[in-house]
Amino acid sequence: MLKIDPSEYSNQKLHKILLGGVAPRPIAFVSTIDKKGRVNLSPFSFYNAFGVNPTTLIFSPSRRGRDNTTKHTLENILEVPEVVINAVNYGMVQQMSLSSTEYPKGVNEFVKSGLTPVDSSIVKPPRVKESPLQFECQVREVIETGGKAGSANLVICEIVMVHIKEGLLDEEGNIDTDKIDLVGRLGGDFYVRTVGNAKFKVPKPLSEIGIGVDNLPEHIRLSKYLSGNDLGILGNLKELPSVEEMKSTSYQFQGDDLNSLTEKDLHNKAKQLITEGKPFEALKILMVKTFR
Repeated sequence: MLKIDPSEYSNQKLHKILLGGVAPRPIAFVSTIDKKGRVNLSPFSFYNAFGVNPTTLIFSPSRRGRDNTTKHTLENILEVPEVVINAVNYGMVQQMSLSSTEYPKGVNEFVKSGLTPVDSSIVKPPRVKESPLQFECQVREVIETGGKAGSANLVICEIVMVHIKEGLLDEEGNIDTDKIDLVGRLGGDFYVRTVGNAKFKVPKPLSEIGIGVDNLPEHIRLSKYLSGNDLGILGNLKELPSVEEMKSTSYQFQGDDLNSLTEKDLHNKAKQLITEGKPFEALKILMVKTFR
């Protein structure tokens, strides 16, 4: 492994490592207003949610690395501690990117980007009409982490009103990731979206405690053919197959005699079952040959 001591690395190089290594990152498309009523709109990918009671969002308009100056967003917040954090979907990603241009103080990025401001219900800054999800927030605290070039300014926000496009919530109150089509930030010029090949599922661990990878038989745990992801899925099962289940498992699997298969072929068939969402069946065929 390459070792990097942050104290011996330039801010620019560290920034690239953070952007490429802490990813994908959600985008806070933040609208603010100064005491003169001038509106600013700017995206930040140092952003996430941190709690629901109170509802807490935090983003960071970091100091500029080249000259240690502060962003207009931060300056506005110190004057008027209110923001709207607008979600960014694929349909507006180019306009969002355009708004990140370093325009002079007082230039309205809504106008420059062609996005539409709409009045908020509670806070002074406007919302982005094109955004499918908008959080009106009061700023509770701003934490300056260093005051040096590239250092963070943590803007801790409490949500006071949520606006969400109709049709995005399913019957259980979850946001449909395909319909909202959010984008996330990677390193360099790269982004990722929540639809298509860029999206995949990782089921949460069982409410009951799973067996864990450590309780899988050694020949499975140390397999040369099963991936770490495969083992993680098997370890999330709540129990190993019983003797009765082993006895009832057929020697045949998709036309093949399990006892005639090589270890590689058997484990690849198990991988196929895991991919099909049948991890318990995969574990049974991995264990049946040993059992018999």
